[in-house]
Amino acid sequence: MISTKGKSIAAISKDIAEGFITVNPLFLKPFDQETLKTLHHQIQKLQVQIRSEKFPFNDTNAIRLRNTRLQRLHNALFVIKNFARERGLKHLFI
Repeated sequence: MISTKGKSIAAISKDIAEGFITVNPLFLKPFDQETLKTLHHQIQKLQVQIRSEKFPFNDTNAIRLRNTRLQRLHNALFVIKNFARERGLKHLFI
């Protein structure tokens, strides 16, 4: 598995969901094409995993946490796509 700075891409995507890592162009700058593609794929996988968990109907704090995690992942995907488009790598995510 591809890793950066001693962390696997799966661990990075989980940290993004938990709010420990903020995805911005400075964070993405050292990544090459393949790592960006792998990170994008791993974030999508984590989104599906979170959505497949049983929905906590009566627990408002759990609902809020779930939605916050999904929002962070969605925003990360958005930043990654725009970063790739600016670098001329838009073909990676089509």
